[in-house]
Amino acid sequence: MLTAKQTFLYGLFFSSITVLFWGMLPIALKLSSGFSDPITLTWLRFSVAGILLGLWQWQRGKLGEFKSLVKKDWLRLFTAGTFLIVNYTCFAWSLDFLLPGSAQLSFQVAPLFLALGGLFFLKESIHWQQWLCFVGIGLGMLVFFHPIFGLGGQGSIWLGFAIVQLSAAAWSLYALLQKSLFKRLAPSNILLAVYLYALLVMLPFSSPSELLNMSSDEAWIAAFCCLNTLIAYGAFAQAMRYWQTVQVSASVALTPVMAFILTELCVALGWWTGSISSSHADLLSLLGMLIVIVSAINVQWISARAQRKAALLSKPLSNVA
Repeated sequence: MLTAKQTFLYGLFFSSITVLFWGMLPIALKLSSGFSDPITLTWLRFSVAGILLGLWQWQRGKLGEFKSLVKKDWLRLFTAGTFLIVNYTCFAWSLDFLLPGSAQLSFQVAPLFLALGGLFFLKESIHWQQWLCFVGIGLGMLVFFHPIFGLGGQGSIWLGFAIVQLSAAAWSLYALLQKSLFKRLAPSNILLAVYLYALLVMLPFSSPSELLNMSSDEAWIAAFCCLNTLIAYGAFAQAMRYWQTVQVSASVALTPVMAFILTELCVALGWWTGSISSSHADLLSLLGMLIVIVSAINVQWISARAQRKAALLSKPLSNVA
């Protein structure tokens, strides 16, 4: 039995690993654009993750869950896989136009898309305080990107921003479908099915032969992109074991900060100068980033508070002696 201190430290460790690896991912994806297109790299990431996760699930004897699925479940599973493919591919594509930190920050609209999906498809309610947080995310985005207002030749940045929004929307739809499958499949088996589905579906549109021409440095970058998915999501799952969902979600909202710090560190050390450049964000842009992150964290806290309140109200009142 773990003590409260041990539980906190384990949660902090795994949450930190998650934030670190998700912060490094856009930098690695940015570097990969020099030797692989987004579809091919996404196919490679799904393939490696699917094979490794499949072997792990097979060794643990967890593949029997798939026998209970009906046609409707398979349809939802493959639809979820399609949305996750769009999510991965579009995020990698957006890095042709955006810096890593900017892409991660732009993805913070995902809680809004997820909430709207829950409102329309699951008939969930959105608290007025959450609406204020979503307004804060939008205003923070405008403040963050204020240096490019009124400048010419910045269409590529807005294109990158639009691609990230498509990625976030696709991820939100995937998350909603994943939630509907939790009663039939474990999260690891949902990911396994999605990875293997992507391996087959994306193969005709990818160019695996171009991966054979990678240099040793490029091969290491591609390998990191593949393993990052397993490490980050594995650490995320472990963090959920020790911390409440709202704690983990709040810590993950700090991922854009990590991406910015790592990007500036690469610039300071002179690494990959041809691909990685400084954001040169001014104080007003940093304030916008802070508004976005605080608003995203508050969305999670408000959701958790509403769930606790609903749980208390649903408990039957005990008889007074």
